[in-house]
Amino acid sequence: MSAPTHTRPHPATRAGAAAGRLPWWALALPVLAFTALLALILNPSDAHAAGGDPAITHLFERAQQLIAR
Repeated sequence: MSAPTHTRPHPATRAGAAAGRLPWWALALPVLAFTALLALILNPSDAHAAGGDPAITHLFERAQQLIAR
């Protein structure tokens, strides 16, 4: 004896199928990040190293030493 199967009703679709579209920033942000990184790769002279605080530099060096262990 087989049991009857229950199917779910399909959800109502919105006019224009807006549920399937992405917001504008979901495409714009990755494109912006890609172009910025590509510009740095193509012209590395524009990527200036920041003259940071020696304490921060020391902290990063110490963290690198701890991770390397």
